[in-house]
Amino acid sequence: MDNTYESNKLLGEYLLFHYGSDDQLMPWSDGPQNGLRFPVRTVRELIDHSSLPSSTTTRAFDVGCSVGRSTFEIASFCDEVAGCDLSHSFISAARSLIDNKELPYEYLEEGDSYQKAVAKVEYDPSKEISFFVADACSLPSELKEFDLVHAANLICRLPDPSLFLNRLPQLVKPGGQLLLATPFTWLNEYTPRENWIGSGDSEQKLVECLKPYFELEKKVELPFVIREHRRKFQYSVSIGTRWRRLGSAV
Repeated sequence: MDNTYESNKLLGEYLLFHYGSDDQLMPWSDGPQNGLRFPVRTVRELIDHSSLPSSTTTRAFDVGCSVGRSTFEIASFCDEVAGCDLSHSFISAARSLIDNKELPYEYLEEGDSYQKAVAKVEYDPSKEISFFVADACSLPSELKEFDLVHAANLICRLPDPSLFLNRLPQLVKPGGQLLLATPFTWLNEYTPRENWIGSGDSEQKLVECLKPYFELEKKVELPFVIREHRRKFQYSVSIGTRWRRLGSAV
C-alpha cells in the first residue's frame, strides 16, 4: 500500500498533535480537554517504571512513533530508545528534533491559511535516542528482546496487523513490557477487510492473539484529539493496555 503520511499538511497536523500546546491543539475552552497530550499519556499512564531493570541498560522500541513525542517520553524511563515509522517525513522531523531540540512547522487554520509554530523537546543528553524508517509489518530480524515496546494507534493502520502481532514475542524480552493503544478504527484504505483482527470483537481478538506469550496487566481508556483545522477535530478513544512478556525467549 502507498504511504499516505508524507504530505506537508499531515506533517504539520502530527507535529501539532505531538508537540503543540493545549491551546493550539484545542482552542475552544468547552472542547474535550481529556484528549490532549496523548503521545505522553500512552507512556505515562501505561508504563510500570518500577519494574524496569536498574542494574543494566534498559532498551526500548517505539513502533509507529510518528514524529517522536512518545519516543522522547520513553527516554525519561529507559537508557536507549529507538523509534521507527514508515513515513520518511515524520522520521526526518524526529531526527531534526534530536539534533536541534526544536523544529519550525505550520499547521492548517482554515482553507489554505496556515499558522506558524515551533515544536520543542527536552531530553537527557545521556540517553541514546534514535529514529529510523521501517515497516511494522516487516521489521528487521535483528530487532529483538527489548525491555519495553510501545505502539500507539498503529494496529488499525497496518495492511496486515497479524504480521506485527506475531513479531511481538521476539521484540519483547521475557519479563518485559508491551504498551499498546488502539481505537480499532478499521478502514479498507489502510487494512483490507480480510486482515482485520476483529469487527465488533477486536479487543477480544487481540487478547487471543497475545495471551500465549503475554499477560494483560492494565487496561485504561485513552481519549485523543487530532486537530484538522480550527473548527474541525477528530475525537477518538483508544484502548490502552500493558502486557507482561511470559516465559523464555522465542
